Amino acid sequence: MTTFKLQRVQYVPKELAQGVLYVSDEYAVACHLCACGCGNKVTTPLGPAEWSFYETHDQPTLRPSIGNWQLVCRSHYFITDGQVQWAPAWSDAQIEAGRRVEQERRQAHYESLDGESGIWNRIWRWIRQVVRL
Repeated sequence: MTTFKLQRVQYVPKELAQGVLYVSDEYAVACHLCACGCGNKVTTPLGPAEWSFYETHDQPTLRPSIGNWQLVCRSHYFITDGQVQWAPAWSDAQIEAGRRVEQERRQAHYESLDGESGIWNRIWRWIRQVVRL
């Protein structure tokens, strides 16, 4: 069974160790080597419209699942209390649908901030224009 231990860092190191989830609170990012063992670096942004990170008794949990659709391995898994829970493979149609849901979730999040600070909505619109989402 694949497991991850937590290492809090300010900056993610250039060389990552297998089985370590590096978390930078300052830069709101978590990085690790793919759980399948392929050696690819997986970076997950942390935040209300991205992945959530939880720590219980020094054991890391990331939500939602990690789907490495752009990697050759196309691995799909959860990290829960430091343990990898393998998830079913997704078809191309499922991946596309999942990406649409993520985009809608992000858009809804930033639109909800409009009342607090219109800057977030303007930034989100600018990003969408740049990457043509």
